[in-house]
Amino acid sequence: MLCAAVAAVLTGARSLIAISEWITDASQHVLGILGFAADPLTGLRPVPHAATVRRLLQRVDGDALDAAISAYLRARTPPPAEPEAEKTPVRRVIAVDGKVVRGSRTATAAAIQLLAAMDHHGVVLAQRQVASKSNEIPSFTPLLDGLGLENTVVTADALHTQHDHGAYLTSRGAHYVAVVKKNHPGLYAQVRKLPWRDIPLGHRTRDHAHHRDEIRRLKVAAFSHLEYPGARQAIQVVRWRRDLSTGKLTIERVNLITSLSVFDATCTELATWIRGHWGIEVRHEALRFRTGVRDPRRPVVAAAG
Repeated sequence: MLCAAVAAVLTGARSLIAISEWITDASQHVLGILGFAADPLTGLRPVPHAATVRRLLQRVDGDALDAAISAYLRARTPPPAEPEAEKTPVRRVIAVDGKVVRGSRTATAAAIQLLAAMDHHGVVLAQRQVASKSNEIPSFTPLLDGLGLENTVVTADALHTQHDHGAYLTSRGAHYVAVVKKNHPGLYAQVRKLPWRDIPLGHRTRDHAHHRDEIRRLKVAAFSHLEYPGARQAIQVVRWRRDLSTGKLTIERVNLITSLSVFDATCTELATWIRGHWGIEVRHEALRFRTGVRDPRRPVVAAAG
């Protein structure tokens, strides 16, 4: 029934009634694929009553379901390819990103917010629901507690550039690439005021897609006095985007820090991981599902958006 509920939401169901109707209308072939047992006398696969579907979905423990699905996905995700003997070990890169569950906001309840850890291939490794009167920050450590972080690189947005998060990751043997913004004024000033004009270019890419030209330039500066646990380098990424239909040019500068030293990662790797995290944020909504919507008129398995 859980698989059927997810399939119903994927096809557009937005309420418990719609989920039940989808299951009722499903063909015998589809019911067989979903795991419904056949009646030994008639050979037909009976479907559950709408009340049964509602009771099941209202009682499912969302955190337990997340843990089970994440463990299944981790077991099916191959480890990074073994490197050649003369090269450094291949690192798994994990993006931490939060999203609001589409369709979960009601007249009496705020929208459900989720925090997920995904590898840069898009596989959800862990997921947690954020407390309704809190934010993503307290969920960061519990989210990653069940994952093996040795020799991994964790990427996250500026909200998770917290001293406690940096100390936690380094204590687990992980590295980080973290965005620095004005919510940390001291650290932001340290990174922004580096003599970036005098620092040589480390990596450059140019792409032409979606009716625009885009150039990305990355510079890296080794800096052992950054006010953040384990920080070894500061990074600046500058993106030029020109809309080919309007001719409009936008320039964006992004400052980051990392615990990786100049011997641990190349500029190309850093650029790939940073761009990979931005790509995860774009396609995140298509890759996550969650139980726990309390309103009986709405689905308890909803696509995150």
